[in-house]
Amino acid sequence: MPATVWKGHLTFGLVALPIRLHSAARSETISFNQLHKNDHSRVRQVLYCQAEDKPVSRDELVKGYEYEKGKYVVVEQDEISKVAPKTATTMEILEFVKASELDPIYFESSYYVAPDSGGEKAYALLFEALRKSGFVGIAKVAMHNREHIVILRPGKQGLVLHTMYYADEVRAVEEFRSNSDLVQQKELELAQMFVQSLAGEFEPEKYHDQYRLNLQEMIAAKVEGKAIVEPEPARPLAPVVDIMEALKASMAKLGERKLGEKKLGEPKPAEGKPGPRKAAGKKPVQSTLEIAASVDESVEEAAAKPKRARKIASGK
Repeated sequence: MPATVWKGHLTFGLVALPIRLHSAARSETISFNQLHKNDHSRVRQVLYCQAEDKPVSRDELVKGYEYEKGKYVVVEQDEISKVAPKTATTMEILEFVKASELDPIYFESSYYVAPDSGGEKAYALLFEALRKSGFVGIAKVAMHNREHIVILRPGKQGLVLHTMYYADEVRAVEEFRSNSDLVQQKELELAQMFVQSLAGEFEPEKYHDQYRLNLQEMIAAKVEGKAIVEPEPARPLAPVVDIMEALKASMAKLGERKLGEKKLGEPKPAEGKPGPRKAAGKKPVQSTLEIAASVDESVEEAAAKPKRARKIASGK
C-alpha cells in the first residue's frame, strides 16, 4: 500500500468513519540530472543570500509572504497549523449529486480512500449506497496547505476521491465554442459512422507513452555503446479540402485494415473439408466502404425526393 497522504474522519450525516487517503496515480517520465559539461560531474543548486552575499543552508530558511514589493511578513509553521480549518482532520460530505452532472474539466488529482480500523462497516455502507444510487458525494478536505473541494465516488472495489478545481480556477474562454451550422447532414452521418466503426471498450493498458519508450531505448543503446535507431519521421499532412472525400477515404482505409485483421485471425479450413456454410436467409455483412457508399447514396436519394415531387406536380 502506498504512503498515506491524509488521515482523518469522513462524515455523512451523523455517521463518522476513520479513513486514509493514498495517491491513486502519478505521472511517469524520464528525468535527467544536470551535469557539468567539462567533467560530467553532478551539479547542485545553491541557496544564496543576496543581502549577505553567501550561500545558506536549508535549516536557516523560513517562510515569507511578499505583501508589497520587496517587503515580506514571516510566517511560522505552527501559525499555519493554528488557522487550519476543521477539514484538516474531518471530511464532511456536504451534498450528493448525480455522477452524470460532473464535468471532467474540474477533476485534478485522484486518491484511493481506505477505511481505517473500526470504519469498515460504515465504509461498505457508503460505498454500496453510492454504487446503487448513481450519486457521488461532494465534500471538503484541507491538505497540502489548501482546502480542496472533492468528490467521493464508488470505484470497482472501493471509494475513490478526486480533488477538483474551484469554479474560479477553470478558465472560461468565450472564444472556445463550435459553430454547428458549418456541418452538413451528409458529412455528419458519415462522421458518426466512422466513430461507430472505431468504437470499442476502454482498455487503458492498450495505450503507452511512446516518447518515454523511445527515450528508454535510446538511453539503453547509449549505455551499451550501440548505434541509435531513429524512429520514422511523421509524414506532413496536407490540409483537407473536401471533408466528404476525406471521410470516405478514411472509411475505406479502416475497412481494408479490419478485413486484413480478420483474414489473419481466421483459421484456414482443412484440406478436403468445405468451409463453414453461410446461414440461409441472412444478408452478407457489408464492409465499411460499402456501408459508407450506401449512406452516400441514401442521402442523395433523400435529397432528390422533393425535386421529383415538384416535377410530378408540375406535369414535367
